[in-house]
Amino acid sequence: MKLRRLVLAAAVLLLATGGAAAQGFVFKDLQGQTQRLSDYRGKWVLVNFWATWCPPCLEEIPDLMELHEAHKKSDLVVIGVALDSTRESVDEFVAKKKVGYPIVFGNYEMAGQVGEVEALPTSYLYDPTGKLVSYQQGMVTRASVESYIKSKGGK
Repeated sequence: MKLRRLVLAAAVLLLATGGAAAQGFVFKDLQGQTQRLSDYRGKWVLVNFWATWCPPCLEEIPDLMELHEAHKKSDLVVIGVALDSTRESVDEFVAKKKVGYPIVFGNYEMAGQVGEVEALPTSYLYDPTGKLVSYQQGMVTRASVESYIKSKGGK
């Protein structure tokens, strides 16, 4: 079952957006740091929209934490955008789970800087030049993201 989900996630992630030019984004994370797409030139950037009340979101977060930790110093960063109704619920969740990647307390207007978010979780992947190369509604895994990046010549 897990292999089937992994294969499905990889197949969906491979549905590229056709190389749309990135408009970029500017977010403030929970620590008050500005997160800009342009700050990550040279790295892959996975922007993941989620919420604390979303079971599939909560299921994918440990994988995203592993993905970020494995690559943050070299070639990839994960940025989470929480679409919760209160910042307190996000702060509590991030502290309890020790989420190590940047988290933004967002809203659907902010999401518009990246793209449509019609369901959670939704992820957008930018290549090292800042070009939007893929998006997925539904869960992503560390393996599916790494596989996609390798298929595009990344590490």
